[in-house]
Amino acid sequence: MPEKRPGEPFTRITVEEARKMIDEDNAQVIDSREPHEHAEGHVPGSVRIQHMATLAQADKIARDRPVLFICKSGQRSAVAAEFAASVGITDIYNVEGGHEAWAEAGYPMETGD
Repeated sequence: MPEKRPGEPFTRITVEEARKMIDEDNAQVIDSREPHEHAEGHVPGSVRIQHMATLAQADKIARDRPVLFICKSGQRSAVAAEFAASVGITDIYNVEGGHEAWAEAGYPMETGD
């Protein structure tokens, strides 16, 4: 069940909820990890924007559909989602458990850039 906590500009979702949103809503996925982590395996079609580069690369973030932030476990993506909110992006989600939970669920992963 999506969870919206007081003071957080994003909604927390599980990998199952993320997968459903990607399949049904054409959501954009932002991978907030380091380049080498992304290359080792990521959600198919995700856009890599390191969490600390979110503000500098905000122009790459969709504003017309849900945006899902994901990292290794959910910490850096939460920071990235906070940055996105600070530039006016509102339909944002943090994928709890990150790529670790995604892989554990057996969902597809791409490698390379």
